[in-house]
Amino acid sequence: MGDGDLKAAPQRAPRSRARFERKREAVLDAAADLIISRGVRGATLLEVAKAVDLNTTSVTYYFRRKELLAATVFERSIERLRAMVIEAAAEASPRERVFRLIRLHVKLHAAVIAGEAKPLVPLSDIRTLDEDLRRPLLDLYLEVFRMVRAFWGIEALSSDKDRCTARAHMLLEVVFWLPVWLARFAINDFGRVGRRIATILDEGLAVPGSTWNPRLYSEDEIRAAMPGQDAGAESFLRVATGLINESGYRGASVVRIVEQLNVTKGSFYHHLDAKDDLVLECFRQSYKRVAVAQWLAHRDGADEWQRLSWAIATLMDIQFNTDWPLTRTTALQALPADMRAEVVRRSDRIALRFMGTLVDGMRDGTLNSVDPMIASQLILSTLNSAYDLRGWAARLPRDKAIELYASTLAVGLFDR
Repeated sequence: MGDGDLKAAPQRAPRSRARFERKREAVLDAAADLIISRGVRGATLLEVAKAVDLNTTSVTYYFRRKELLAATVFERSIERLRAMVIEAAAEASPRERVFRLIRLHVKLHAAVIAGEAKPLVPLSDIRTLDEDLRRPLLDLYLEVFRMVRAFWGIEALSSDKDRCTARAHMLLEVVFWLPVWLARFAINDFGRVGRRIATILDEGLAVPGSTWNPRLYSEDEIRAAMPGQDAGAESFLRVATGLINESGYRGASVVRIVEQLNVTKGSFYHHLDAKDDLVLECFRQSYKRVAVAQWLAHRDGADEWQRLSWAIATLMDIQFNTDWPLTRTTALQALPADMRAEVVRRSDRIALRFMGTLVDGMRDGTLNSVDPMIASQLILSTLNSAYDLRGWAARLPRDKAIELYASTLAVGLFDR
């Protein structure tokens, strides 16, 4: 993917070209830092220019518009991810390939903290770009995804491609989610953390012999257990969640929401004060629904494996099959810092509930002995990312799709 500005670069004098490339790399690094901290929305050309001591006009010398700059930042991250996948793919077995990829990402994050490397840019904001820029990036990422799916070998791909798809998607989401929580550990413990992740991915959460027979709670059951909700506001939240999940923060514009609902802007502002309030409320409602699913499963399950598996299956069902999925973390970066902090706190509370189930399950013997903090984060990343497998799930019977994707948590990523 080129930005169009580099076509003349080879004709520059060597010294001039070297300066051009150095400054261009500085612009890309500054844009990457801004996208990581604020999302594409916050990575304006003005902010990039400030970061590299240029004026906005000078930045357009390297990239004519912000979208071209953002697309090149995403392309660089995908290429770095691709290089790590290629390195891991050289290992001799599926387990060794998966474990090598985990180690590479843990090592990268340690280098980032030490100031020796730049982090990968989250790829979720790719969906905010225009189609002409988005499509080549998605194609490039799909190539990387297929390489990861091939970790399990040609025979597995031929005999059970759907299971390999579920495993590859879950694995990639684990490494994408890693920077969100890994810094809570001391850097000297990163190696141990990597090994504990590998153990969970190898053995799963359920003890051998556990039966997968989840109870799925319906939307009506979940709604009945929640406090009263303004029906008008719920309509806005349903539409906004879909737009956020498909197109990121920018996609959930007030104009698009009122157009889909065929109402006026005045009606929107009667229920919600501003767009940021809408996005925050989408997250609030999602976490409330997760909490209710956890509570229902805890109330009705006979043991901790049942409680965990019923909650996971219900939430995957919501992600795969309803018209009101959980809010994807795509929009998190674009929120103001105070709102983002609230969302993270709510996410942490959900993780704590899963941790409690995991600890109790280790005590009653229905769940494997794992690091509950790490396992809870793997559960969150897997549930959060299930939305992106809706197309895959739609081709399968509902219970089969849930079982396949949940098996990545229940029994791990490898055949026994």
